[in-house]
Amino acid sequence: MDAKLADQVRHAADLARRLTLAYPSGTRRDDFPFAVVAGFDADIRGRVERDRRIEDERDRVLIAAVDFAETPPEDEPEAVEPARRALLAAIDYLEQAVLRFGIVNREGARSGYGEAGQRVTGRA
Repeated sequence: MDAKLADQVRHAADLARRLTLAYPSGTRRDDFPFAVVAGFDADIRGRVERDRRIEDERDRVLIAAVDFAETPPEDEPEAVEPARRALLAAIDYLEQAVLRFGIVNREGARSGYGEAGQRVTGRA
């Protein structure tokens, strides 16, 4: 069962990457940062124990998403790709933090993602 939550983590990260690669199409600049973490917040965040390392990585994603969304492509085209790469790296770090440090909480256990106290990846 725990593999389901790890799969959800990977899926949320993949959605965030696809949104980043497609931006600016389909997303308003003000909505973009929260759209990037929406899958994580909806499917993962409430099902793992709070961990400062995971929260810090989520914050990094939000900051990188704001920086990327505020990089004007017409004024600074050379700055767009480095900002996009920084956001993609932040998403990768968040995914790895959850997979490495995430522990299923009671809500995650009720949702069928393993037993409370079990690591997201099922490894000790």
